[in-house]
Amino acid sequence: MDGIPHTADGWTVAGRHFSSRLVVGTGKYKDLETTTAAIEASGAEMVTVAVRRVNLSDRNAPMLQDFVSPQRYTYLPNTAGCFTADEAVRTLRLAREAGGWNLVKLEVLGPPPTLYPDMAATLLAAEALIKDGFEVMVYCADDPVAAKRLEDMGCVAIMPLGAPIGSGLGVQNPVMIQTIIEQAKVPVLVDAGVGTAWDATYAMELGCDAVLVNSAIAMAGDPVKMAVAMKHAVVAGRLAYEAGRMPRKTYAIASSPMSGLIR
Repeated sequence: MDGIPHTADGWTVAGRHFSSRLVVGTGKYKDLETTTAAIEASGAEMVTVAVRRVNLSDRNAPMLQDFVSPQRYTYLPNTAGCFTADEAVRTLRLAREAGGWNLVKLEVLGPPPTLYPDMAATLLAAEALIKDGFEVMVYCADDPVAAKRLEDMGCVAIMPLGAPIGSGLGVQNPVMIQTIIEQAKVPVLVDAGVGTAWDATYAMELGCDAVLVNSAIAMAGDPVKMAVAMKHAVVAGRLAYEAGRMPRKTYAIASSPMSGLIR
């Protein structure tokens, strides 16, 4: 990966293995050429696709598949823009009919201005999709109780928000994110709220398996450079997590020994 050290293990979801711990979105870019360049620069192997907002079937208009190859990247259809369980379930069923995609990202949003996950509707949609044979990666509130319930239902990955969608505020509730990670037996990805590389690093240092980034790359002044920054940030954060940080103390300890000083 261009001289950046890989962590040895990568991560696995629903039997699919990925070396890159960065998942990137395909929306909000100024054009499909920039989308292509940024995704390639990110080193990501999985991309999210907003089924209701991206052209996947109209050959009379530019299609995402012509720029971001489904043979090269794992497509993760998502339900961005869905505000009810029924909308979300219908959207993903249509996606499976159109492209055969079974691994999906479920999100059901509450109303503006927060667009916070509607957990009651998310639980309903998750139940219906799992019964229908989908492998569901689920966007959710930073709520350990709800996250565990979704995992117990059969969701293959838990994706708590770091902060409201598109806010760029970074991880606002690290204690709850860490609690979700500690109790989970499936991958945990911070999804939403990442604004810059430091936010992605911090999420990884908390112990996340991966980080999903869209707006922070697509809406950067230079999306390609920001994609490269995110690639480095995720690797750095994972390596720091694996290394184990030094203990925090409320007092100073000299870097050099205090004994044997020259008098």
